[in-house]
Amino acid sequence: MATHAYWQGQIRLALVSIPVEVYPATRSGAAIQFHQIHAPSGKRVRYEKVVPGLGAVDKDDIRKGFEVSKGDYVLLDDAEIEAARIESRKTLELVQFVEAGAIDVLYFEKPYYVLPADDLAQEAYVVLREALRSTGKAGLGQVSVRGREQLVSIRPCGKGLLMEVLRYADEVTKVQASFRDIPALEPQADLIELATTLIDKKTAPFKPEAFRDHYIDALQRLIEKKRKAGGKRILEAVDEGEPAKGGNVIDLMAALKKSVGSAAKEPAAKKPAKAAAKRKPH
Repeated sequence: MATHAYWQGQIRLALVSIPVEVYPATRSGAAIQFHQIHAPSGKRVRYEKVVPGLGAVDKDDIRKGFEVSKGDYVLLDDAEIEAARIESRKTLELVQFVEAGAIDVLYFEKPYYVLPADDLAQEAYVVLREALRSTGKAGLGQVSVRGREQLVSIRPCGKGLLMEVLRYADEVTKVQASFRDIPALEPQADLIELATTLIDKKTAPFKPEAFRDHYIDALQRLIEKKRKAGGKRILEAVDEGEPAKGGNVIDLMAALKKSVGSAAKEPAAKKPAKAAAKRKPH
């Protein structure tokens, strides 16, 4: 568990208040950080803040500005921006409840674990968890953190509660606008049946540890090879397979049949005990 809590306060349901601490449920994955280097000297490239026609400027003369029209800015200093921040509140009031599966996946931004702050909070915490689980609901509210108000949901997660920061409506692009150019097609039943067979054969429990970021692995190998080669240039051919080609229905049918045949030769995937038509809340 992270050393520092992301938020500390209380979840309030009507007249019931539950002291809690909120911790990040995720962390950043492996990453390779590059710097810009001046090749002849081998030194880091640094950047100066400059104004066209004036050259380098003093950092004390720099303000934040919002462009209201082309080349016209409203300037704000740090004190003005700070004054506009929403006062941090220590209460997350659950103002509405929705079906746990009713929130579209597009709205989920980041998960956090919610823990009872002390022994006295545990009973009310467990009551809320079980009430949400038995009703299949998620609670909605808003929490203020670091000057920004966030929309969040609260739902059961194993023995605890999960808080998920949600995007606001204006942060999500409408589905209709994104998919409007996709034509209305009625695929052949045989094609759907073959695709369904392929999906069934490759269905297995989700194990995130089975997947790796191969790009990061390749970069780390390249960096080590180049270090051992004394900085000589190293280029390795990458096998990306045959380029995809546009095909007709006959090509698609043949490809699906071949795929189903290949999947049949693979070890059978372990299927979950029972396939749920509707995802149950954790």
